[in-house]
Amino acid sequence: MKTKNILYILALSLSVTACFSLDKEPEGVLSTNSPFRSTGEIQNYVDQFYESGLRFQDITMGGGSGIAGLDTYSDNLAGSAPVARINGALSLSSAASLGGNGGLYRYIRNVNFLLNNQDNCEKNAEFNQLIGEAYYFRAWYYYQLLKDYGGVAIVTEPLDPDTELMKRPRNTRSEVADFILEDLDRAIGLLGLQNNSSSMRVHRDVAYALKSEVALFEGTWEKWHKAGGTPFYDSTVSNEKINEYLRTAAAAAKAVMDRGVWAVYNTGNPLNDYRVVFQTTNLGTNPEVLWYKRYDGDQVGNSVDRYLNRGGGGLGVTSSLVDDYLTIDGRPFEGDERLVAKREFGNELLPTVRDPRLSQTVATPGQVLRPDVPAGYSIPPFNKSGFENNTTGYSLLKHVQIDWTGDLDAEYKGGTPAIQFRYADILLNYAEALAELDGASNAAAIISAIQPLRDRAGMPALDFDREYNTAADYPFRNLDKYIQAVRRERRVEQAVEGRRFYDIARWAAADELLADSVPTGVLFIGSDLPGKYDGLVYDQENPQIYLTGNPGDADRYVMPIPPGVIQGGYGFNLNRDYLLPFQQRMTTLTDGLWEQNPGW
Repeated sequence: MKTKNILYILALSLSVTACFSLDKEPEGVLSTNSPFRSTGEIQNYVDQFYESGLRFQDITMGGGSGIAGLDTYSDNLAGSAPVARINGALSLSSAASLGGNGGLYRYIRNVNFLLNNQDNCEKNAEFNQLIGEAYYFRAWYYYQLLKDYGGVAIVTEPLDPDTELMKRPRNTRSEVADFILEDLDRAIGLLGLQNNSSSMRVHRDVAYALKSEVALFEGTWEKWHKAGGTPFYDSTVSNEKINEYLRTAAAAAKAVMDRGVWAVYNTGNPLNDYRVVFQTTNLGTNPEVLWYKRYDGDQVGNSVDRYLNRGGGGLGVTSSLVDDYLTIDGRPFEGDERLVAKREFGNELLPTVRDPRLSQTVATPGQVLRPDVPAGYSIPPFNKSGFENNTTGYSLLKHVQIDWTGDLDAEYKGGTPAIQFRYADILLNYAEALAELDGASNAAAIISAIQPLRDRAGMPALDFDREYNTAADYPFRNLDKYIQAVRRERRVEQAVEGRRFYDIARWAAADELLADSVPTGVLFIGSDLPGKYDGLVYDQENPQIYLTGNPGDADRYVMPIPPGVIQGGYGFNLNRDYLLPFQQRMTTLTDGLWEQNPGW
């Protein structure tokens, strides 16, 4: 298949031979026609899933979505208003449809139609590849359901999701997880091997990557929700089953590692190598990227640059994320050392002070964000409006194409890539699975797995004792040192890649990280920032920024969300909000077979 077919995202309205039309098929019963009589027909059909089966479906970025903004659903980013899901503000009336037009069951139904009508075509390597892609995408869709809803009905026939599907009971979450892993094993057995991502198609190592992610997700979900006594774990899952998931996660990651094909991108420039991965338009030969979606800024583009290249985006990186990066010599950044560094804006971000991945994620003074402003970034744009405004004082640099030669200010004219899987994800999955199984016994293997990430950043090797943070205000101070270390490494390496909420969810950690938490930004009063603005309004009616504390306090931090909006902290309901609700009609249409999720 030509690359442009993926780039241009083929519409669902294509037609194939034998009078087969996706506008009419599949229905509740299989067609008497003979679809999929050639690999060309199958390929055209499978292409539709390259639009909906991606980690980033929304190519915009404003308002906390798409490539760069999904971490507003976490403690990593904050806009000027809280995201409803982490603020406990969702309702049954706003519940999304699982089966209506555009719902995940519609996509599953379309995959099932292919898998149930594949026998008309000659079997060859190309056929196997395409059917392997179909199994991969079915696994992906069920994984999205598992993450957001827990157990759902497993359907392998192309049934109408508004009728027959509704009469099936929910499977347990472990049954759904096992089904996903089985589909991925089928995909692995059919997909071909690739040594780079230039085709932008799913291949065997991508399926291994997803298998590792799914198994780690379910293993840690069951472990930590069970340990916390929440209502969200599967009571049928034993501790041995949990360990089986974790071993599966490690083994799938190791299968990719053992090929020796993929590597962390590293040219020996620790001040730039991390950032450049996320701003390179064509990643087809980058050894770190297993699969990505390319935007050329012309026929298919996104708006990441438009929103971020002035230091704004209508959001900002939180102090919670910034403070989690280690010092340049590998220690927790705590106490007086941290406070002193915050007093002069930008000092805490410097790569001579902190892990250099921080200054490649958050803009430092002098950082060029767009080529027509060579003087670079100076101070946070608190005094701007709309998408040019920054909410925390920490402006996002990661994902900004600082040397972009296309249109810098038009919608959908940017080329920031949408990376689906990179080798760093594989290493992090492997390290975390080993830490969860037995960190002490696996310490050497964990250190070895993390080493390429540290090498690229010019950071010292992982040292569990040196890095162990027991400060009273550190959320994971009570975890064992092995798990704490890999969780921090994961947060830092995957910062602002849209993964953080589901990490918090599977760790049952919203009590520490979200519920009743107030997001904050830079130190304002107590730093040199007030003297850098002319007429910036605060502590008055309709202020441009809100601050913690009260007038007269020595140290006051920026509050991205007005204090009255979240009433002292996010309203995440620990007994409800780990999972989304089903629409009310689901329980009615299924004659009560689908019980509502806890708390709803």
